[in-house]
Parts: sequence; structure tokens; C-alpha cells
Amino acid sequence: MTLEAFFSENERIAIALSGGVDSAYLLWAAKHCGADVRAYYVKTEFQPEFEYEDAMRLVRELGAGSRVLVSSVLNDEKVTANREDRCYHCKKRIFSLIAAAAAEDGYMLVCDGTNASDDAGDRPGMRAIRELRVRSPLRECGLAKEEIRRLSKEAGLFTWDKPAYACLATRIPAGETITKEKLIASEQAETYLFSLGFSDFRVRQADGHARIQIPAEDMAVLLEKREEIAGKLGPLFKSVSLDLEVRR
Repeated sequence: MTLEAFFSENERIAIALSGGVDSAYLLWAAKHCGADVRAYYVKTEFQPEFEYEDAMRLVRELGAGSRVLVSSVLNDEKVTANREDRCYHCKKRIFSLIAAAAAEDGYMLVCDGTNASDDAGDRPGMRAIRELRVRSPLRECGLAKEEIRRLSKEAGLFTWDKPAYACLATRIPAGETITKEKLIASEQAETYLFSLGFSDFRVRQADGHARIQIPAEDMAVLLEKREEIAGKLGPLFKSVSLDLEVRR
């Protein structure tokens, strides 16, 4: 199946928009194919501000209809307990919210940006999406990540080379309670590193101690700025260290 065929069969859809490469291209494709589409962005404590800003920039540039939904995932003990199935409870909460809002607006089919490169398996988040009958057109049409980046570039989307980004909850190890303070610390630390020109990295934390993961090619530059980075991140954590197991 092609995306054109998918949108010909499903002309009225809601898209869960994250601000990332995949959902951005899916929204563009839906508009390009003439579908009646509306984007839904769920703003929670797990999403950094730049993802929201990118999502809003995208809908403006595409002239797409959109709706922002606000939900506090920290009100859900099944999420904050941060057990192995945290993603299941979080995804179910978010997509249930999108489905309800979309139905209010007359959109009965919800789609997400899962692509053919993603390991569907039985991951908790994917299980929640299947249970809620969310469709994944990119995956169904066999479009993998690199192809989506290429097509996004051809379409002129600013998201085409945006690094993959997982929610802030992934910075905290399973089993350690997620709090607003921990999420803010990780977001502030990563926002600062972004401002220095780094793009593909993570600031992970455990028991208040931060560990920076960065690709090998960026290691030398980071070390040159070691004192500056330590001075900025130091007040946010008990300690800040560099992971010598480089990010791949």
C-alpha cells in the first residue's frame, strides 16, 4: 500500500503529532494527498518545550488544523512509579485523550508516526497503541526512517534531519520514582547542551547524579567546554559525569 492509497481509503483522520520527523512527514503527506486531517499534540511534563514549539511551527507552515491537549502524567501513580510498563500506561493515557478529543471533532480514526524501522514487538507503548486501534500508515506502507528523512527533505520540512528524541522520562532509570523536579533538571541540562551546538546526546540521571551520553565525534568538543558545562549543570545535580561508553 502507498500513502496515497491509504489516504484515499481514509480521507478523514486525526494524527498524533509529536514534533518529530515521522509524525511531521505523516501530517505533510496527509495534507499533500488532500485528506481532511487534524493534528493533536498532547502537552505533558514528559515533553520538552522545544518539541511543542516544533510541532506548532509545523502546523503553521503546513496550514494544518490542530488542537493542543494538556495532561499531567504525574497525576498517574502507574506512570510515576516508573516500572517496566510505564510506557504502556503513559501511551494509553495520551492516546485515549487524543481519541476522545478527535471524536468530539468528528475524526474517528487516529494515526501515529510509527514507521517500518520501529520494532513493534510487544513493547509496552506499542501494545497500548494496538489496544486503542491506532493506525500507523508509515509502517503499513513500509516506509523506514531513512526513507522518511529523504522524503521529508524533498518536501522541504525543517524536521527532516532532526535527531531522534525520546521523552524525558527515559532519562530516569526504571524503578526510580519520576518527579517534576527530576524532569525539569534533565530538560534544563539538555536545553543548555543544545545551545552549545550539540544535538545527539542524552543527560541521564540516577539518584540525583547526572551522566552525559554523547557520540564519539563530539567527545573532544565537550571536553573542551568541560568547566563551562560543569558550572552550568553542577547546581542541577549532585554530580555530573561523562559516559565513556559513547552514544551510538
